[in-house]
Amino acid sequence: MGRSRTIRMKIIGLLLVPLTSMVVLWGVITAVTASESLELRQYKTVWTNLRLPAYKLISEIQRERLISAQLLRNVADESAVAAQRTKTDAARDSFTKLSSTTKDRSEEIRTQVNAVYTQLDRLDSVRGEIDAGLSDRLHTVEAYNSITDTLYGLHRKVALIDDIPIYEQSRVVIEMGYARELLSREQAIGLGTVNAAERRLFTQIAGNRRFLIDQSLGELDPALRDPQVALISTAAYQRMRMMEDQIIAGGTPMGWLSTTEGLSKSFHEAQMRASTLLNERADPVADQVLSRAFLLAGTALALVIVSIAFSLRMGNRLSKELGALRLAALEVSQERLPHVVAKLRKGEKVEMPELSVASTTVEIDDVGQAFSTVQQTAVEAAVGQAQLSEGVGHVFRNLARRSQTLLHRQRIQLADMQHRATDPEQLDDLFKLDHLTTRMRRHAEGLIILSGATPGRGWSRPVPLLDVARGAAAEVEDYQRVVIEPMSGQRLAGSVVGDVIHLIAELIENATVYSPAHTPVIVRGEAAARGFAFEVEDRGFGMEAEELADYNERLASPPEFDLADSDRLGLFVVSRLAARHDIRVTLRGSPYGGTTAIVLIPEEHVAEPEPEAPAKAVQKEPAARPMRVVRSD
Repeated sequence: MGRSRTIRMKIIGLLLVPLTSMVVLWGVITAVTASESLELRQYKTVWTNLRLPAYKLISEIQRERLISAQLLRNVADESAVAAQRTKTDAARDSFTKLSSTTKDRSEEIRTQVNAVYTQLDRLDSVRGEIDAGLSDRLHTVEAYNSITDTLYGLHRKVALIDDIPIYEQSRVVIEMGYARELLSREQAIGLGTVNAAERRLFTQIAGNRRFLIDQSLGELDPALRDPQVALISTAAYQRMRMMEDQIIAGGTPMGWLSTTEGLSKSFHEAQMRASTLLNERADPVADQVLSRAFLLAGTALALVIVSIAFSLRMGNRLSKELGALRLAALEVSQERLPHVVAKLRKGEKVEMPELSVASTTVEIDDVGQAFSTVQQTAVEAAVGQAQLSEGVGHVFRNLARRSQTLLHRQRIQLADMQHRATDPEQLDDLFKLDHLTTRMRRHAEGLIILSGATPGRGWSRPVPLLDVARGAAAEVEDYQRVVIEPMSGQRLAGSVVGDVIHLIAELIENATVYSPAHTPVIVRGEAAARGFAFEVEDRGFGMEAEELADYNERLASPPEFDLADSDRLGLFVVSRLAARHDIRVTLRGSPYGGTTAIVLIPEEHVAEPEPEAPAKAVQKEPAARPMRVVRSD
């Protein structure tokens, strides 16, 4: 069986699961919405520490690639190349420093930044090959291309954002920037006369750039597309396209470097403005997401608080109603019904108020009504039981009184016949008949005791307790087995003599019935500190400890007489008589294996021995006649 818990604890446990789920759900919603806002906020950090330094580094690498190509065509001096390399190194150091603080934002970004680092480490070897004359123009351009490709790969990786419109526009702007990168490559390859291999690469790059621009312009929103459209609509751009066609055709257009230089610068400025505009768009979106997160979290928190308060209130109210119902039920079972039964036993009238339990719950009201009905039914049953017991007692009392009257007349008749009888056998038969009549009178008195009345037998003067013991022995069937030992001369008050004789007789008869026929039943008596004690000891088989404890409990607290338990009639009579005169009866084991009944008569019922008469008076008066029978009313 599991551990018992109160209704309040079970109600709290019942509410704990949904409330905990609501709190966890609120936490998850708040964390998700807040993380979205934080990621949007970090978009600006990524722009500052990764993308912007990467764009600057790309621009410097593009210039170094162009001036290196010029150096290989002998149109630039080494001092200009060294100056550009210094600028490129500064941009590389700045990128390395800033990117190291942000590259750990995710594993994907860290991998891409490390790839950029690897390509940048190759920059010195590329320069060394150029300075040593080991690399031609085409190989030099491709070497720088591999570095810028990794930087644009980084742009594509860090452009991811949870806002789809911003992400789409960022992707297109990056492609437009890559178109400028292709223009820069064309610019480096198209310097001067180009060979067949350089022309093929130039043709491929030019085709890719034109396709990339045409495709990207259709995906940009108006604010970002208009500057780009205005740029490709200029005469310089159209002139540059014609120059491209001339180079593809194998020609060498004049003014190629100046034309492409201006366009490259314009494309770079347009790209930076577009990127800056997108970066600024992320802030309001982040604010909206954060505001939505606060609103959602606040609403969810308010709902959780209201749910908890409402649940606790309902649970507390239900717990109080159930507690009131429990107290009402306990009051009925432990106070009202026992009080009603006690009053009915005394013959008093009872009034049972209706059980009322204040509740707003239909089921609890129904249970309260059911308890009220049970209470009324129990009271009616108790009244009926009391009326039945009273009727049975009345029957017992009437039958016993009639039997007492007949037995009294029978004993008078027998006493007269004993006085007139002269034949010993006839006198013995009359004595046996007189003994049987005495036993019948005790049983009639037993019925009166069961009915709750008091037998009429009594004495006006104190009687020696030895005579009381003898009188009790005379009222049992096997009185020949009873051995009454000498006792002190204390006397018993006349008002209780009849009941004590009956009590001792019941104990003696019980001892003779539950012990072998060849064993004696010993009756002893002696004065005690608090009265006078009789001991009735048999030498039977005795009783178990639990059985002795049960009998002693019944003797100390007389139970209600049960008509179905007639086997313990004598025990019930003894307990009633003992309770009536405050006599204590205790059963215990006998050293002979049987049972010893100890009867302690209170000292207020015991009188001192009668003083002895003067010797002369004793000689003149006849000897006291032994008590054979006692007087009855």
